[in-house]
Amino acid sequence: MTTDTSWVGPAMTQTVPWVGTAGITFGETTGTRAVAHLPDDAGQHNHVAGPHAAMIFGLGETASGAVGLAAFGGVMERATPLVVRSEIAYLRLAKGPLTAVAQLDRDAAEVLAELDAGTRPEFTVSVVVTDGGGRETSRMTVVWTLRPNR
Repeated sequence: MTTDTSWVGPAMTQTVPWVGTAGITFGETTGTRAVAHLPDDAGQHNHVAGPHAAMIFGLGETASGAVGLAAFGGVMERATPLVVRSEIAYLRLAKGPLTAVAQLDRDAAEVLAELDAGTRPEFTVSVVVTDGGGRETSRMTVVWTLRPNR
């Protein structure tokens, strides 16, 4: 059975205004993987003519949110996704447009079982950012929670 997740990119752009402001677009988005793109924009560069670290972080966090929304969008009426913590490693100078690939590191069914049991589950999303040349420039880990709505 295939679940339609084509709504995730437009939903992210509509509900998180920064996504549109930054120019982030979405490629493949499923309940286990999401791809987000950041165009090269001189107005978002740092002092060494590459995308500012804040833009790279924002791209990675946005991709992680997209995979989380795709995986857990069906429970938004009873839980709110929130970032708990994140870590990023800037491995090399990024140049040009960037692509972030986010991967859900935990089975969604396990997370939902914890939510159903009345706990506040956490799940990790790993993100790899590459530049226009396909070179890995950053790695990121984002830990999310589903906070039960009261």
